[in-house]
Amino acid sequence: EPMMAGFCHCRSCQKLSGTAFATAFAVPSEALKIRGKVTHYNSKADSGNTSQTGFCPTCGSRVFGTSTGMPGLTAIMAGSLDDPSALQPGMHIFTVSAQPWDKIGTDLPHFPGMPEMAEMHKS
Repeated sequence: EPMMAGFCHCRSCQKLSGTAFATAFAVPSEALKIRGKVTHYNSKADSGNTSQTGFCPTCGSRVFGTSTGMPGLTAIMAGSLDDPSALQPGMHIFTVSAQPWDKIGTDLPHFPGMPEMAEMHKS
């Protein structure tokens, strides 16, 4: 089961997704098994942490990511799933970077940055 799921509006996710936000969910890293080849890209996140993004080397799709700010968790990109329809996002994060033309418009909680783990579990 995901530890959290939501929409990330940070500039890194905007650049990597090519749009206003990325939709992802986080699972314990030890519960995840990656098969096949992965290409990694490391960057400095808006939070100041180091993010590592895993891409498919064949098609270039962003598949998952980790952050030094969330040790033990891996974020999986919703669009990489065969059927993402079961995913239930529970929050918007890094809304301080949200694009003004992106009308968020949901009743989900909004966080200007990365919320504390306790706040994520409320959502």
